[in-house]
Amino acid sequence: MKRNVLLLEPDYRNKYPPIGLMKLATYHRSLNDSVVFYKGNLKKLILENLYKELLAKIKKIDRSIAWEDNKGDIIEYMSTGRKRLLEELIRDTTFKPLVERCFVYYKDYYKKAQYKDNPQWDRICITTLFTFHWKKTIEIINFAKFLVKDIKELWVGGIMASVIPDEIEEATGIKPWRGLLDRPWILDQDNDSIIDDLPLDYSILEEIDYRYPAPKGYYSYTTRGCTRKCYFCAVPQIEPVFKHYISLSDKIEATQKQFGEQRNLLLLDNNVLASNCFPKIIEEIKSCGFQRDSKFIEPNELEISIGHLKTGLNDRAYIRKSVNLLNKLLDQLKGVQQQELYDLLEKQKLLTIETAKKENILETYQLVSGLHEKYRSKRPKKRYVDFNQGVDARLINEEKMKLLSEIAINPLRIAFDNMKYEKTYIEAVKLAAKHDIKRLSNYLLYNEKDKPEELYQRLKINIELSDELKIDIYSFPMKFHPIYGEKRFNRGYLGRHWNRKFIRAIQTILNATKGKVGRAKEFFYKAFGKDEYEYFKLLYMPEAYILYRYFFEDIGLTDKWWGEFCDLSASELKSAKEIIEKNDFKQISSLTSNKKVLSALEHYTITKESLTDNYAKMHKEKETYDRERPIHPGIGAIPGVAGDRQWGRVNPAQKNTA
Repeated sequence: MKRNVLLLEPDYRNKYPPIGLMKLATYHRSLNDSVVFYKGNLKKLILENLYKELLAKIKKIDRSIAWEDNKGDIIEYMSTGRKRLLEELIRDTTFKPLVERCFVYYKDYYKKAQYKDNPQWDRICITTLFTFHWKKTIEIINFAKFLVKDIKELWVGGIMASVIPDEIEEATGIKPWRGLLDRPWILDQDNDSIIDDLPLDYSILEEIDYRYPAPKGYYSYTTRGCTRKCYFCAVPQIEPVFKHYISLSDKIEATQKQFGEQRNLLLLDNNVLASNCFPKIIEEIKSCGFQRDSKFIEPNELEISIGHLKTGLNDRAYIRKSVNLLNKLLDQLKGVQQQELYDLLEKQKLLTIETAKKENILETYQLVSGLHEKYRSKRPKKRYVDFNQGVDARLINEEKMKLLSEIAINPLRIAFDNMKYEKTYIEAVKLAAKHDIKRLSNYLLYNEKDKPEELYQRLKINIELSDELKIDIYSFPMKFHPIYGEKRFNRGYLGRHWNRKFIRAIQTILNATKGKVGRAKEFFYKAFGKDEYEYFKLLYMPEAYILYRYFFEDIGLTDKWWGEFCDLSASELKSAKEIIEKNDFKQISSLTSNKKVLSALEHYTITKESLTDNYAKMHKEKETYDRERPIHPGIGAIPGVAGDRQWGRVNPAQKNTA
């Protein structure tokens, strides 16, 4: 019997798509179930579904009105109940009493949460990620309990579910699934499919507005688990058995056949170098088209999308994708061609997803397929292979590095989590450079057992290695969060040697560098200091002075703060540091009575908001400075600048007056 299956990812920000849910989508589609993927506020999904029901009813009453054109207003009315909105919506219908009754019924149905009494989903599967996403995850699990017909069919899995299952069960009443779906008969007693071995359903990623930052590509594994048992790592809980080899080619072939060729290969192995099949893994990667310097030409995405609309694979996804691709084509055109396409899309109601219909997309494609083929990108692009979880420097040797150099590895990620691995790490980087691997990246764990200066030391080592070996090393400092113990839900966790001000200072610098630190020496020295003395000066520096570095330096406030800071006596400095390290400056007068300390603390009361408030004196001063200043290179060059204005779709003929 066909089931309605809902796949849910909580509304947190994450880089990679939910691999487990993509496999579950493949599984359920193979059983001819109806599958929907959603990420975001569940009430919006409920409104979307109620809108479809309401639309079907009012179209039966009055087909003379294009109700779909007002989708946004209809949904807004159901969620707010605004009478003026309702009056506007039903103004032109000749069946006002009947139509109004429908509108009011669905508005009340939503407002009174009557959908909880009539659940529509036969199965709901929820993925989980990190423990510090606890609140959002628990909220979505508890809400989903009202949407599933049988509570036994609410499945919760993923990282957090595997690491702290007892806590989730206590908070929700739902017993999570721990680990992988790597055995038959887990979800259904009459089905022996091993879900973890299934190819991914890439179509579900087109159903949502959220765009995952990870580059487009094949997502897969060549191994599972890890031979290490690091106490701070969740892998032993989720993947307790190390598998030395998992076939890659069959999954790539299945994805290519159904969803088109993908550019990159993103491998999520936790310790691939520990595999005794590593040479075999490299050979398979090469045979799949990812040898060194391999190239990729993007397939015709619109043609693939139309093909899926014809077969009905996932209309929800491919209506959205087709409309986006048609509008992308519109942006590429100019002059008469652009105006003609605009007129066609407007006539077919394909300028927005809300008004788009499958049949109109198929009809339009017949007219524009040649135009799309002409303008779509056919430029060859370099392919990349990325062992995204990093490789273990302790397992690198000449033979393995030579093998890595034979594939399109970019970047080679090597973890550098502790200064005790300094020698091993440096040797690994030098081996990479020897084999002409010139782009590297690493994760630098901080806020664990390390001291603040050790983060600086590791960053500086990468800068010096980049310069010495003429390679590019991009560092990604990663703040440690415990996954076990009483602090596991605390995103504000502080390591033994760290404090709130130091953590905030590092985060402020990394916000300006977008989370990564490149090879440029001058940039690094400005961002983190030329030595450990300057580094600690930055850690204690007021946050606004870090964020708007050049402005405060040029108007003299940075020197004024530093002069007052250094002028404090030993006992005053100790008192000031204790206050600064807590990073709470809302009521500094209650924190100390010492006038010299208070004067130094006044600098910390200047906030980012005081520089963006139109009525603040310093905001006007900074505006003048921004207009007149020279453009400085590196950090602080143009911080705090607002993003470009977001424009709606404009008729090309009206662009000059829009």
